[in-house]
Amino acid sequence: MIRKLLVANRGEIAIRIMRSAQELGIKTVAVYEETDRFALHIMKADEALCIGPGPRKDYLNIDNIIQAALRVGADAIHPGYGFLSENPEFPQKCREAGLIFVGPPSEVIWNMGSKVIAREIMKSVGIPLIPGTDKLPPGREGEEVAIDFARKYGFPIMVKAVSGGGGRGIRVVRNEGELLQGLKLSRSEARLSFGNEDIYLEKGIDRPRHVEVQILADNYGNVIHMGTRNCSIQRRHQKLIEIAPSFLPPLVEERVCDAAVKAAKAAGYVNAGTVEFLVDQDNNFYFLEVNTRIQVEHTVTEMVTGIDIVREQLRIASGEPLSISQDDVSIRGCAIELRINAEDPKQGFLPCPGLIEVYQSPGGHGVRLDGAVYQGYEIPRFYDSLIVKLTVYGFNWEEAVDRLRRALDGFSIVGVKTTIPFYRAIVDESDFRARRFDTTYIETHPQLLDYREEEDEIDKLARLVAEINAHGFNPYTESP
Repeated sequence: MIRKLLVANRGEIAIRIMRSAQELGIKTVAVYEETDRFALHIMKADEALCIGPGPRKDYLNIDNIIQAALRVGADAIHPGYGFLSENPEFPQKCREAGLIFVGPPSEVIWNMGSKVIAREIMKSVGIPLIPGTDKLPPGREGEEVAIDFARKYGFPIMVKAVSGGGGRGIRVVRNEGELLQGLKLSRSEARLSFGNEDIYLEKGIDRPRHVEVQILADNYGNVIHMGTRNCSIQRRHQKLIEIAPSFLPPLVEERVCDAAVKAAKAAGYVNAGTVEFLVDQDNNFYFLEVNTRIQVEHTVTEMVTGIDIVREQLRIASGEPLSISQDDVSIRGCAIELRINAEDPKQGFLPCPGLIEVYQSPGGHGVRLDGAVYQGYEIPRFYDSLIVKLTVYGFNWEEAVDRLRRALDGFSIVGVKTTIPFYRAIVDESDFRARRFDTTYIETHPQLLDYREEEDEIDKLARLVAEINAHGFNPYTESP
C-alpha cells in the first residue's frame, strides 16, 4: 500500500482524496501556492508544502510538484481533477522519478485525450459513434471538408477541439455561415486552451441526454462499471447538476454499461474513469469521450452504490486487484449533485470572489457536503469559484428532489453572491420535477433566471447571528 501521498491539487477535491487516504492509513501531503495560503486543504493534510508564488502556474508545474513529492518522501501522487490530471506527461514523469501516479497510464491519457484517436479505438470494437470527421486540415482545405460533411449529414453540427475538455473548444453551428465562423473560433480557443489548433466535426444530436458510466479497472484485466449518471443539465457544455442513476430504460442501461466496459478494455484502461455517451430521443446511444480522471460528480455514484471510488483508486495504484466484482455493485435509490459556486447567474454566471462573512450549511439524513471554505475565508479570484458540492440521496427521485430543496434552504452564505437561488428555481420547476430534461434544458427555460434575490434583511440577520456566536454576546447592544 502507498505510504505517503502527495495530492497535486487544491480545494474540495484535495480534501476528498485525503479523507480516503487517511482511512487507509496513508500519510497525506498538500501543496499550495502562496496566493492560496489560507486554503482549507492545507489544514487537512498531515504535511503541507508551498510550491511557488502562484497563481495557478505552480499547480501546473510538473517538475516542481515531483520535486516536492521527492523532498517530503512521498511515494505516490494523486492529480485530482483539473490542473494536471489529464496531462499525459505527468504520469510519465512520475514513473521516471520512481513515483506512483494514481490514475491511468500516460499512453491511455494521450489516446483518450485525442477525440479522433479515441473514436478510432471505439470504432474498432463496434461501439456506436456519432458521424464525424478526422482532424480537419488547416485553411481552405479544412473549410471544404467541413462544408462537404455538412451537406452530407445536415445541421446542426458540433465543431470540437481534438484535445477538448471541460466544454472548451466546442461550438454548435446551424448553417454554413456559422460553420465557417465556428471553425475559426474553435481553432482559436483550442490554441489558447490546449496549445494546438486541431479540430474536427460531429453531427449534432437533437436534444440529447448526456449519460456517463463510472468504471473501475485494475492491473489484472478486471473492469467493472458502477452504473450511469445523467449530466444533461449544462450551461455552455459545463455540467451544473448530475444525477445517478440516469433512469434509462433497463435494457438500454444495460447496453450502455456493457459498452462502457468494452470501451475501457479496448483502451487498456487502468484505475477510475468515465465513459460518456449521448442518448437521443429514441434511446440510441453514441460514444462521446472518456474522461481519464476522477470526475467532479463521482459523489452521486458513491451515494447510490456505497463504494468509495477514491479508496479503490488508491488500492489499484498500489498494485492490488479490485476489492469488488461486478456482482457486488448494486444501485439503490437516487442521488443528485450540484455545484454551489460564488457566481452571479443573472450576470452570465460571473464569478464573485470575496470574503465569506457567514457560512452555515445544512445537514441531516441523506445530505453530503464536499467543500473547502469556512466562515472568514476569502474566495480568491485566481481559482475556480466553487464553494461546496451538495449531494443528496433519496430512496427515489421524488424524495431526492424534496431533500435537495430542504438542503438548499438550509444554507446561509453571506458576503458573496451564489448560485443557490438559481438552483432553488430549478428544483421548483415542473419539467425538472417530472424528470424531463436534456442538454437544452437551461436554454429552453430562461425563466429560471427570473428568481427573486435573497432578502437583505435575511443576510443582515445571518451576519448578526454569526457575530453573536463568535463573540458570545451581541456586539451591537451588549458588552462582554
